[in-house]
This record gives sequence, C-alpha cells and structure tokens, in this order.
Amino acid sequence: MFPSLDPKKMQSMMKQMGIAQEEINANRVIIETDEKNIIINNPSVIKIKMQGQTNFQISGDISEEKEEDNTEEDIKTIMEKTSCTKEQAIEALENANNDLAEAILNLS
Repeated sequence: MFPSLDPKKMQSMMKQMGIAQEEINANRVIIETDEKNIIINNPSVIKIKMQGQTNFQISGDISEEKEEDNTEEDIKTIMEKTSCTKEQAIEALENANNDLAEAILNLS
C-alpha cells in the first residue's frame, strides 16, 4: 500500500483511525457452500476490526472439493461398514443430516 512506510508507523496510523488488526494462527480454513468446499491450507489469516465490523483477510494454498464427492464416498463407506443397499445408505445419511458416523450407527 505505502512501500516506504515503516510497519510500526502504519500500525500506529491504523490505530488512530480506529482500525484494529490481529493475525490469527490457523492451520486450515474451510468455506462450505452448497456445491463445494473451498479449502485453504497453510493460511495467513488477518482479523480486521473497523467501524464496528469485523472482516477477515485470508490467503494461502487453495483447493476445492465438490460436495457430492464427499456424499458418494460416505455412501460407499456406509455400504461397506453395514452391508446395506445403496438406497438404505442414502436414506440413513439423509436422516442423519449427512453425519457419517450417526448414519452407520443407525444402520448397525
């Protein structure tokens, strides 16, 4: 932003303007959407408070995982662990709100 400005001076100026900044030590950030999960490994997370609002700035190694891929894997796992049909596995997963462990327990 201001390449010749000392970081301590920048921090002081931000504090005078009512902007608070805090680095958060995170291992991984996951953003879940209906269609996919966005996974950020080795993230750099900065929490910024300004004018009563909190914002997060996140950067890192980004990968995406389609939601249906997880569901298919969960269905296969349920079928293997409980010897049920695919339809029974799907129904159990839906009844357990996509909680794999609960679905397996309910069928066992």
